[in-house]
Amino acid sequence: MNNAPLQGIKVIDFTEVQSGPSCTQMLAWLGAEVIKIERPGVGDATRKELQFDPDLPSYYFLQLNSDKKSLALDAKTPDGKAILTKLIKEADVFIENLHPGAMDKLGFSWEEVHKLNPKCIYGTIKGFPLSSRFKDLKAYEPIAQVTAAAASTTGWYEGEYNIPTQSGAALGDSNTGMHLTIGILAALMQREHTGEGSYVYQSMHNACLNLCRIKTRDQLTLDRIGYLTQFPQYPDQKFGDFVPRAGNMEGSGVLGWTYKCKGWETDPNAYVYVILQRGAKDFELACKGLGFEDWLTNPDFNTADARDRHKQEIYKRIESFTIDKDKMEVVKLLSPYGIPCGPVLSTKEIMSDESLYDGNTLVKINQGGKIGEFVTVGCPFTISNYQPVYGPCPELGGNTEEVLTSLGYTAEEQAQFKANGTTAPLPKEAEK
Repeated sequence: MNNAPLQGIKVIDFTEVQSGPSCTQMLAWLGAEVIKIERPGVGDATRKELQFDPDLPSYYFLQLNSDKKSLALDAKTPDGKAILTKLIKEADVFIENLHPGAMDKLGFSWEEVHKLNPKCIYGTIKGFPLSSRFKDLKAYEPIAQVTAAAASTTGWYEGEYNIPTQSGAALGDSNTGMHLTIGILAALMQREHTGEGSYVYQSMHNACLNLCRIKTRDQLTLDRIGYLTQFPQYPDQKFGDFVPRAGNMEGSGVLGWTYKCKGWETDPNAYVYVILQRGAKDFELACKGLGFEDWLTNPDFNTADARDRHKQEIYKRIESFTIDKDKMEVVKLLSPYGIPCGPVLSTKEIMSDESLYDGNTLVKINQGGKIGEFVTVGCPFTISNYQPVYGPCPELGGNTEEVLTSLGYTAEEQAQFKANGTTAPLPKEAEK
């Protein structure tokens, strides 16, 4: 029995790079048939971006396009428009992430697609919400982060490197793709009741802002009382009228920080994150685990409010505990006391952890040929009665004949499409 949640759903994937393909890949892993439209002879920009071999697609492309079909198609030609129209008429979902106005110019805006197929859900990714003054800007990952308060609140709060810093996590790209996935799934459920497709608009800005929710919480508090007790700047430094950068503090009211461990001088990731919770019982256990039981009777530390006022002393003393121990040893010593803590792991350490190859967290995909096996991040959630099958990525145009045949095009017609530049690049002379 096939328990794939999206079995029978056909998706036309008119996206490229990361934000759109991360969404359509998830839909493919959930069982949808995803047909990726790629420009003949060129393909998705990431095929040749950051390549490890000039003759092979990059890991960037491979990690975002598993289990899709590739249709080489120039949708600007008359035949290309006709083929895309046929595809849309039998599709459940159409997704694009081109720059603002591009799909309108091509003739496949939401309004036009809705006329062609009222049941088709139209998903789009743009940089900004339609109400934004920046709605016409061409957006990349960092642009989304800097305009959604992510960068202004990330980084160090003093010294030479007190500059807005973007996150290593793809807040504007894969995060946007996952937000659009939620919208598409909701629209599919909605169609069950209405019988009609809807327009799902997801901006990179709003996806970033959604993850900055606690920073808007902090702004509300700052506007109200003029300071933020959980920040390391409190109580010794003056707060401005906006939420500042806060180094490695934990985002809520608990006292969290990153501490040096044994070997930090040569290993940039020899660190551990330790959190002191606010509850009296939790703090008592933490003091026992750290061996700092004198804090229990010291008025500078024995209440959560007092600890907020003496953060720098706490940071220094906890680091005196961690600095002569391996980061894994620190976790082993503190976790039995219920202290939230974890080692700072590098990408190498994570990808070398065999326990994470559980069928979802990290997965190995056999691409075959010269590429062989590669590792990617799998479906981030599990479903009790469904396990995704992680298949290879398509060759550029590798499914063109299959898709066109399924639409009823004859071998002669397909040969003509190749000859006129619809499904294959024109010879250089013909392009002039």
